[in-house]
Amino acid sequence: MIETQPFLMGLSSDRIYEGSGWMFLTRLFDYTRLKAHLANGITLMNLSCGVISIMFIIRGAAHLGVLFIMLAAIFDRFDGKVARKYNIESDFGKELDSLCDLVSFGVAPAMLIYQASLSSMPHVGFTLTVLFIVCGSVRLARYNIKEFDGVFYGVPITAAGFIMALAFFLVPFVPTLFFVLLESVLTVSMISNIRIAKM
Repeated sequence: MIETQPFLMGLSSDRIYEGSGWMFLTRLFDYTRLKAHLANGITLMNLSCGVISIMFIIRGAAHLGVLFIMLAAIFDRFDGKVARKYNIESDFGKELDSLCDLVSFGVAPAMLIYQASLSSMPHVGFTLTVLFIVCGSVRLARYNIKEFDGVFYGVPITAAGFIMALAFFLVPFVPTLFFVLLESVLTVSMISNIRIAKM
């Protein structure tokens, strides 16, 4: 303290004020940048859960795979809410959200049901798994190029993937044919023109 007093005494009050103002602006800038990426950070948590889910499914821990799909759904629910609340919606965030949804609600649920049931019908299971992911990507691309008017056209991939994840718990009780029909219906419904109002 004794050594710094002469230095501070040599500075005018204007210089000290300018320094304080600069520090405030720097902190404000950092906070603004952090807030701008908050929704994208939540979206990436969605993606992380989707990737972890796939890894567990490949390792044969399907129940943990389901858990992480559920966690991905929670993060997906809140990223848009945060973006709208803080007015930080962007085209980048929209595209990022779609890519993450394809992994978490397209690839992960399709792999889950294939490993749990459809693998017993290799040709049919392989075809349905690929088609579910492909149609999910088409659904996301179609959504991104249209102006959203409060109505979804086709079942959202998030809903389809979530239904598939929940259906996993029926594996011990229903035949493989049930999952063939379920996945077929969901696959077609994603690229259909069914109108669904946003909840």
